[in-house]
Amino acid sequence: MTQAVLPGDPPIDITLRRSPRARRISLRVSGLDGRVTLTMPRRGTEAEALGFARQKEDWIRKQLVGRPGAVPVLPGVVLPLGGLALMLAPAAVRAPRVEGGHLLVPQGAATAALVEVFARTMARDALVAASDRYAAALGLSYGRITLRDTRSRWGSCSAAGDLMYSWRLILAPPAVLNYVAAHEVAHLARMDHSPAFWAVVARLMPDHAQHRAWLRREGASLHRWVFRS
Repeated sequence: MTQAVLPGDPPIDITLRRSPRARRISLRVSGLDGRVTLTMPRRGTEAEALGFARQKEDWIRKQLVGRPGAVPVLPGVVLPLGGLALMLAPAAVRAPRVEGGHLLVPQGAATAALVEVFARTMARDALVAASDRYAAALGLSYGRITLRDTRSRWGSCSAAGDLMYSWRLILAPPAVLNYVAAHEVAHLARMDHSPAFWAVVARLMPDHAQHRAWLRREGASLHRWVFRS
C-alpha cells in the first residue's frame, strides 16, 4: 500500500492498494475513522487511481463532513469509561485510578498510553463478566477471550468457541457492551444469524434491538478517541 494526498481545503490523505481480484478502481471511505482507500487492479496505475479520486472529490468530502472529530486523550478531556464520564486529571498517583468524576493519572506520564491500558483492563473485566453470565445462562462454555482494537467488527466467535471483542466497547454505554457479549455468546449455540440465533440473543437480552441500533448509529464515535500518535 502507498499513501497519496488529494489537494484541497483541507487536503485528503488517501491510501492506495492493489488487489489481484479487483477488476476496476473502487473508492471507500471508512465509517469508523474516515480513512479513504482507493483499490485498483494489479495492472492499474496510480495516476489513473488518483484521477478517479479527483472525479469523486465532492462525494469524498460529503462523506467526511459530519464525522465525529478526533479527540486526543489528554489531561482535561472527559472520557466515557464503563458508563462514567471521567475527566482526565494529573495527580500524585502511581497508576490511573477513578476518584469522584475524575480519572487521575500520574503527573508527567504518557497520559494516553496509561489510559489505554486502564481502559483495556476495564474492558476485559466487563466483557469476561458478561460472557460468563450469558454462557452460564445457556449452560455452555467458551474458549478464550481476546481483546483487539478492531475496525470492522465489535466481536466474533470462532468455531472453537473463542471470543474476540473490541476493547473500545468500554467507551460505549454498559448495555451496549453487554449486547455484544450476548451476541457473541449466542454464537456458541448457533453459528449463524438465522431467526433461531436471534431467538437465543433475545433470550439472553430481551431489549437487544435498541442496543444494536445504538451501535449502528453511534459506534463510529468510539473510534474518535486517539490513544496513540
